[in-house]
Amino acid sequence: MRITTWNINGLRASLGKGLLENIRILDPDVLCLQEIKARPEQLDTQATANILASFPHLSWNPAQRPGYSGTATWARQAPAVVRTGLGSEEFDGEGRVITSRHSDFWLYNIYFPNGQRDNGRVPYKLDFYDLLLTQCDELHAKRENIILCGDFNTAHNEIDLRHPRENAHSTGFLPEERAWIDRYLAHGFVDVFRKLYPERVEYTWWTFLSNARKNNTGWRLDYFLVSESLWDRVEDVVNHIQVMGSDHCPVTLILRD
Repeated sequence: MRITTWNINGLRASLGKGLLENIRILDPDVLCLQEIKARPEQLDTQATANILASFPHLSWNPAQRPGYSGTATWARQAPAVVRTGLGSEEFDGEGRVITSRHSDFWLYNIYFPNGQRDNGRVPYKLDFYDLLLTQCDELHAKRENIILCGDFNTAHNEIDLRHPRENAHSTGFLPEERAWIDRYLAHGFVDVFRKLYPERVEYTWWTFLSNARKNNTGWRLDYFLVSESLWDRVEDVVNHIQVMGSDHCPVTLILRD
């Protein structure tokens, strides 16, 4: 089974940049998109038909605010359950979470909040991490398997961004943000990429400024965290750094059936 996560930075713009052609090459069974910045009714009928031709089962969680945030999960096989949000008015208006049941695991498609340049939204971001982990703890207590994927908006360790010292006081690399990744790993999750490739330097996001992608001045912000109980089924995870169309690249998790 192949699951791909991708922050596409605008669905309608991304469709015009070859999104569907790229997805056909990546060939995921489930596609988790973040920052769609659109509602499904804003797509023209041909675009919708083209999407449905590959993914008959579409789940949407657009933000209330137009042109902002939002997530979508597209699947070849129908999930048993689909839920949107975290059950919190504080967070659910921004369309940041879709949870779906596939086979024997819960898949969370997540667009974590950004702390903003002035760090003013860092407390909101940390509260989001907290609520999500509480719900994951409850599922783990029931021996459920979980896959978390999406744009975590945090680089965990120095290896995960090009200039760690220069960004020590920047959101996305603050100690209190990084500590939440540690907490998830202490609560029964595995960072698939870093477990498989402990010394590999690869990034998943590059600013559009200063030729950052060409110079590989990036951050690893897009993750798959899986329950420890699922680890034996992991075959690989791939950062598709060659795939263009957004400031993020897609990431694919490959699981044994």
